[in-house]
Amino acid sequence: MEIFAKKQILDSNALGRALARIAHEILEKNKEPKNICLVGIKTRGIPIAKRLAQKIKEYEGIDVLVGELDISLYRDDLTELDKQPHLQATDIPYDITGKDVILVDDVIYTGRTARAAMDALIDLGRPRTIQLAILVDRGHRELPIRPDYIGKNVPTSREEIVSVKVFEFDGDDGVFICERE
Repeated sequence: MEIFAKKQILDSNALGRALARIAHEILEKNKEPKNICLVGIKTRGIPIAKRLAQKIKEYEGIDVLVGELDISLYRDDLTELDKQPHLQATDIPYDITGKDVILVDDVIYTGRTARAAMDALIDLGRPRTIQLAILVDRGHRELPIRPDYIGKNVPTSREEIVSVKVFEFDGDDGVFICERE
């Protein structure tokens, strides 16, 4: 089965503007920016979290802690995906207890990834708050989860795929609506 891009919805410049807007919203909502830490959900949530941390540093002059979260073992569809799940390391080299943790991911769809990420975080400590920053919200939620920060809302059909490209993994930035052929 081949997947092809039908329409580009964000180019590199628009993606940068969306991240700048999210960074400003994070700072507006969190009155103690030194208590913020960003946790990127593997895979593309990590470079997005790092970019948000860089923007926050540009705006406020503070270094925001950034961690990496693998949710593989917390997924409710683990047995449906693969008999041998590919595990990656979680790397959160700081205590999240009492922190305002902002989970960062590229796309929210059903809400199941965000739920798994919250479960994984709770196993690591007790944050003061858990917030959710998403580059693209495509709708079709199956769980009552709503992001706190959204770069772009994109109405899609269930048959479409939202593909996020980040330079760190793909050599270019962009967001595309794709279809299966």
